[in-house]
Amino acid sequence: MSGVYPTLFRRPLSMAATVHKDKRFLIFFDFDETIVDESSDDAVVQAAPGKRLPDWLRDSFRPGRYNEQMQRVMAYMAEQGVAEEAIRSAVEAMPASPGILDLFQFLRAHPRDFEVVLVSDANAYFIEAWLRRVGARQLFLNVFTNPASFDSSGRLLLLPYHSHDCPRCPENMCKRAIVQGYLAQRTRERGRPFQSVCYVGDGANDLCPSLVLGPGDMAFARRDYPLHRLLTEVQAGQPSGIKATVVPWVTGADVVVYLKDLLEQR
Repeated sequence: MSGVYPTLFRRPLSMAATVHKDKRFLIFFDFDETIVDESSDDAVVQAAPGKRLPDWLRDSFRPGRYNEQMQRVMAYMAEQGVAEEAIRSAVEAMPASPGILDLFQFLRAHPRDFEVVLVSDANAYFIEAWLRRVGARQLFLNVFTNPASFDSSGRLLLLPYHSHDCPRCPENMCKRAIVQGYLAQRTRERGRPFQSVCYVGDGANDLCPSLVLGPGDMAFARRDYPLHRLLTEVQAGQPSGIKATVVPWVTGADVVVYLKDLLEQR
């Protein structure tokens, strides 16, 4: 699938333009190990026979090819007769990261201030199932992720989100391209930029979008996870490489503190 904005699993930006012009701040969230406290790709293995994958399948993984690997995993699970209900149950059982649901509650309490968007290299089925289970789907105006749906044979079919030429990112998704494209489009629709942009993430593939944030923006990096370590390295080796304020977080409450301060200052 080419292009930055596939039509699957997103609300029309025309609606965002007419209903949400008043939002002052934009906040992006990653999903795996940010919103949920584990990788959804690992969690779904709990539905596999014996709650594990065969060695040949685990050994087929190649770095940067997560989407391809999960396509093989879901094909294997379909061949083993694993039903959609079992897959959905495994995904829905994932715990939220500490304080994340409280952070969601804070954002719900300020509907005129924050536009909330999700950018994830997981997939549409996993994300939709989990967000609906915790009652958080309506919080997100847009969700950008790999398309996924069950076919008539009971197999969860996964597709890459898009193609790109970024050397840092997995072949199927560059979050920088998504964030930049979304910001440009929403700025045109609003007629003005957001006062501040926040990005909440944890992983190595969250580095790219964090580097495009500007002065006055915030990169919330989960403490001691890959994004935090990478941003620390950038700050040490090339201080001008990251313009946003880097805020390590342990729980969603840490993010809330800074968002409250943002509201008071602006």
